[in-house]
Amino acid sequence: MKTLNLGLSGLEVPVIALGCMRINTIGRAEADTLVKTALDLGANFFDNADVYGDGSCEEILAAALAGIKRSDVFIQTKCGIRKGAAFDFSKAHILSSAERSLKRLRTDYIDVFLLHRPDLLVEGEEVAEAFGILQASGKVRYFGVSNQNPAQIELLKKYVKQPLAANQLQFGLAHAGMLTEGLHVNMLDDGAVNRNGGVLDYCRLHDITIQPWSPFQYGFFEGVFLGSPRFPELNAQLDGLAKKYGVSAVSIAMAWILRHPAKMQPVTGTMNPRRLADCIKAAEITLSRDEWYALYLAAGNILP
Repeated sequence: MKTLNLGLSGLEVPVIALGCMRINTIGRAEADTLVKTALDLGANFFDNADVYGDGSCEEILAAALAGIKRSDVFIQTKCGIRKGAAFDFSKAHILSSAERSLKRLRTDYIDVFLLHRPDLLVEGEEVAEAFGILQASGKVRYFGVSNQNPAQIELLKKYVKQPLAANQLQFGLAHAGMLTEGLHVNMLDDGAVNRNGGVLDYCRLHDITIQPWSPFQYGFFEGVFLGSPRFPELNAQLDGLAKKYGVSAVSIAMAWILRHPAKMQPVTGTMNPRRLADCIKAAEITLSRDEWYALYLAAGNILP
């Protein structure tokens, strides 16, 4: 498995992470097999969140990792989504969330702890205090965010002392707005609308690793584009390249993300060991520039 440096953390992590949002939808034996497959293939980075399965996904991951040396895996989890208030980045909530996650994950420390989406009532001073306490106690090694734009990250950086190692953002062939807005500069079409504040280039400039989530989805959980009749041209291109490289269309779609020089770390949410292996195989493929742009266009994106 190829690796990358996660932001400025110093962690050398696999280029593919296993997302555990749906690990509570399969049986415990299936979860054990999935995690074992990930470890056998070198994908020892697991992404979770306190809100996934109301905490049960962290517990299932912990059970699947029982007996595995803690230093042999990377565990990332998130906090900030709370029932009642929607989002809560208060010092008290961050600290209590971390403690509960540590208990559910059966670990003494979390490798990477992300703020889950933005909190419109965020107070940077409180986040900074919470991060400081968690880091000083050794309970969290590194920090990051998810779904945040450059201005929101800059606001946090005004207060927190720790570098933000990662930013989780939805990205893939059918959700490529981060690319489109950077391509349609000085244009008047819909692609020129800057919806993300230039977050792709911002993260590259500030050494923040982008972790694409739902890499095969289109829209917001509307479905996957792989095999979908809504994307006939894209699937034809994927199938053609899959045949050329002797892999599956899944591998090609993931290789498309990995081809970008931002050195992203996709988070695959598959619960199928075979598809997980296909995702990991993408790390062995380097698409040509022509192939990469052909897929971009086949997904419905246009060039200026």
